[in-house]
Amino acid sequence: MIESQQTSVRTPRLCCPEPSPTWAATDLYTLSHLNSSTAHNSAILKSTLDNSADQGLPDIYSSRAFAKFLALQAKAIDAKHFLEVGTLGGFASIWLASENPNLKVTTLEYNPHHAEVAKENIAHAGLSDRITVHVGPALETLPTVLSDIDTGKLPKLDMVYVDADKQNNWNYVNAAISGCRKGAVIIVDNVVQGGQIASGDDLSDKPEYVTGARKVIENVGKDERVTATVIQTVGEGSHDGFLFAVVR
Repeated sequence: MIESQQTSVRTPRLCCPEPSPTWAATDLYTLSHLNSSTAHNSAILKSTLDNSADQGLPDIYSSRAFAKFLALQAKAIDAKHFLEVGTLGGFASIWLASENPNLKVTTLEYNPHHAEVAKENIAHAGLSDRITVHVGPALETLPTVLSDIDTGKLPKLDMVYVDADKQNNWNYVNAAISGCRKGAVIIVDNVVQGGQIASGDDLSDKPEYVTGARKVIENVGKDERVTATVIQTVGEGSHDGFLFAVVR
């Protein structure tokens, strides 16, 4: 369980190496100044992590620095509608909505228990009116969201964040592009996988999280609808990185 938002370090994902003490210490230092315990949303974010841990959710949420990056990116482009694929306990969604009072978040979660915990956390944060959780396989719920965008029930997407089953990275991005406005930002997390994506062309013995990361990078690179780059990251979440794309 996260004991303090400023003094504890999350467990790295199994696919990545242990973070160096320097990386973790740097995150703790910067978070203590840039998202201190006096921040307006600090208590509710800590409560979200604590409740998620108490109810048995895995420790694979977006790192605190990265969740705030998403919230600030949404603020920078004045996003009004944000799509998240992979809700878990609602940590990123709550950070986004609490930092952006005019933002609506639509988030998709496969696991019913995770979704219920997320809804509980969202309600506790007082954000149920702006965060909508769809439960079920995202490849089945995403078409409903896109249909609502097509008919005008929902606005076009300003941002998309994909952090779910990695083998479907490209499927989520490919589908979501049709619901995005020109200039929308699409971010796919965990595409570096500790450098495993650069381990050669023989993928026969590679796990799905590596082949899924490579597929989305390679397909986005060939897709004229978007332009993109990959940024490597280190920190409390170990060595990883994200794909950052902009819809043309």
